[in-house]
Amino acid sequence: MLEFSAEEIVMKIYRHLLLVGALALSCEIAAAQVNPTTAIEPNAPDVAQVWAGNLGQEPVGVGDLVYLSVAGSPELSRSYRVSPQGQLSLPLLKNSIAVTGLVPAQIGKAVTESLVREQVLTDPIVSVAVLEYRSRRVSVVGAVKAPVIVQAVGDFKLLDAITRAQGLAPEAGPEIIVSSYKNENGTSEVVHISVKDLMSGKDESKNLLLHGGEEIRVPEAPKLFVVGNVKNPGTYPMNELGGSTLLKALAATQGTLPFTSKTAYVYRAVDDGGPRKEIPIPMKDILNRKAPDVPLMANDVLYIPENSKTHLSASVLDRIAGFGSTVGSGLIIWH
Repeated sequence: MLEFSAEEIVMKIYRHLLLVGALALSCEIAAAQVNPTTAIEPNAPDVAQVWAGNLGQEPVGVGDLVYLSVAGSPELSRSYRVSPQGQLSLPLLKNSIAVTGLVPAQIGKAVTESLVREQVLTDPIVSVAVLEYRSRRVSVVGAVKAPVIVQAVGDFKLLDAITRAQGLAPEAGPEIIVSSYKNENGTSEVVHISVKDLMSGKDESKNLLLHGGEEIRVPEAPKLFVVGNVKNPGTYPMNELGGSTLLKALAATQGTLPFTSKTAYVYRAVDDGGPRKEIPIPMKDILNRKAPDVPLMANDVLYIPENSKTHLSASVLDRIAGFGSTVGSGLIIWH
């Protein structure tokens, strides 16, 4: 017959209670049959990850979802949502427990002390896991591939949030706007980050450390409209903060077609909302490096006309050449 010491018996009972608590957590998440203030949401993290401590090192805040496992007390082992007052209300306890700013280990200690103080349990064993950090939400919207709401847990930075949104969309503009960002003084401000500076990695300060509560907006790039005698007319995004130029626009459209006029025209909107202003551009001189490149603004319409006289003269020459070759061939055949 096997004999066990008192310490071995206590350790076996302790391990058994922890196993029961973990099984109770799995059953509760699977059934999701809890009251509205403690409901586990469908997108809650995986149970194994939670118990592995992936979310367990950050202080909790208002709205966060935590799970308490009290060994031998199924009526206490459940999920709890932190109230707007930053407290947890447990069954059998008269007083709520303030938990804002506490990490899971500190919450477990506070719950243990409350259970003993109010004589609910004499020597409770309490385990705490964080299921969701709602107080650390960061929203990513705008010209991204998949707008998303993420949790700023751990060393969470701006590039991490953009990555969770599957990156920037092709129509994304040249800058990113971060609202409600808390600076070193603790005050909220709006920060404008250049996409070029952020992606280059030359200045790590551009990759902001997020704490939760920020809104990341990626506006669409302003448009440039190119029409006329070019290979690929259409609408082109202006992805650079400095805007575009005539030469950049021609490169985007893969150049002009034959018989293009020497002068291009820019139609630019005016502040009073009236008809667009027509601005002539010496395109031929710019291409021949006799004039400086011309900057273009957002929503400009670049029109590159065809030189109809040159085109007509070339058509006449083609017809004459075709007529001559036809007549010459006919004479040879006749002879």
